[in-house]
Amino acid sequence: MRCLVISDIHANLVAFEAVLDDAAKKYDYIWCLGDIVGYGPDPNECVELLRTMPHLCIAGNHDWAALGRLDISTFNADARRVATWTREQLSENSLAYLDALPTTFVLGDYTLSHGSPREPIWEYILDPLIAALNFPHFETPYCLVGHTHLPVIFRQVSDRGDCESMMPDYNRPHNMNGKREIINPGSVGQPRDSNPLAAYAILDVGNGIWEHRRVEYDVAEVQARMRERELPERLIVRLEHGW
Repeated sequence: MRCLVISDIHANLVAFEAVLDDAAKKYDYIWCLGDIVGYGPDPNECVELLRTMPHLCIAGNHDWAALGRLDISTFNADARRVATWTREQLSENSLAYLDALPTTFVLGDYTLSHGSPREPIWEYILDPLIAALNFPHFETPYCLVGHTHLPVIFRQVSDRGDCESMMPDYNRPHNMNGKREIINPGSVGQPRDSNPLAAYAILDVGNGIWEHRRVEYDVAEVQARMRERELPERLIVRLEHGW
């Protein structure tokens, strides 16, 4: 089975559609690592589109924020404003869908978490040290995470738990070789690695072959939608820069 692995759509319907078009006929199923909503202009539309396809999805911190499950006082001012706006926009069907999402999922060799296996909703795995601390918290060979909006592979390289980070080599298959790894596909809707292209991955589940991918989308169209909804200007501008 081949899976389209996505994370952090963040209500960016245009980017989501671009990813689906780019990955067309290359996958059988979707694994979504959370944060369908938040930041962007089309939360209901993103939820509805995901629901039309064969998929599984786990909850992210912005999904929980929209449900009122998180204290958003810890968010920055722009994120708080959009979290409140998103909560007001979501339909009953969208809220019910988000409410039912699990925080982790284990399928064969793969553990799925939004933040980390140690703290699925909130922890950011940003460097090899934090990654190393998380390897004892899942039993499968591989853990797939999102949350940071940064595509990366952390590989365990010793029995002591040491690990190394590997930057993505786009459009080239990465053979996981049975070695324990924590992998982030990057963000569909709000990349933060100074690359504005939408990020996603294709995973050959049975053979352990991973491929990071990027695709261009119409950033200006998303920015126009955000301005129509009077969303924060900083969030609008960041999309064209990928930060």
